[in-house]
Amino acid sequence: MQLCNSDDFGLSQPAISRAISQALDALTAWDILRRFVHFPVNPQEIQRMKVEFSRVGGFPGVVGVIDGTHIKIVAPKDHEEVYVNRKNFHSINVQVLFDAKYQPRDIVARWPGSTHDARILRESGLWQAFENHQLPIPAGSYLLGDSGYPCKRWLLTPYLRPQGEYQEAYNRAHKQTRSIVERGIGQIKTKVSRPSW
Repeated sequence: MQLCNSDDFGLSQPAISRAISQALDALTAWDILRRFVHFPVNPQEIQRMKVEFSRVGGFPGVVGVIDGTHIKIVAPKDHEEVYVNRKNFHSINVQVLFDAKYQPRDIVARWPGSTHDARILRESGLWQAFENHQLPIPAGSYLLGDSGYPCKRWLLTPYLRPQGEYQEAYNRAHKQTRSIVERGIGQIKTKVSRPSW
């Protein structure tokens, strides 16, 4: 991705990598995030999100879908090894939470590529808010994550070995609903790889 952009714009690959890092820093700065990327706090918006998600896959109570994605970077000089992810390239592991309309509702973009998605979530404000009831989210409201996340009362993951029609139906609805985060991440990566500047 970065080599293509460096060829396109006559910039070196390290310059493109620095620009991407600076853009990620800017996009995740608190003052920017709280204006444009925020989790809903009023009951009407939360209910609207549940209805929108239910229309996607028939999964009731969903208020967000979460996943991590790796953004490729140039190997940093300091602690280079911690930026190597499981696919053996240097990256930042970015956690993204989407609503049913592909609107990012939470972004954490500061962890090296070797960091597991579950750890990023555990260390995030989102985890604290849900675990400590810091958001006015009613009971019966859930985030959906893949099997790399821990199953919690507020974070539902698929059955690893579904037994019976109920668990299989649950997994189908979970997969269909959670596909929003996969497509949303794909849309973001497409935009990042083809900048309009």
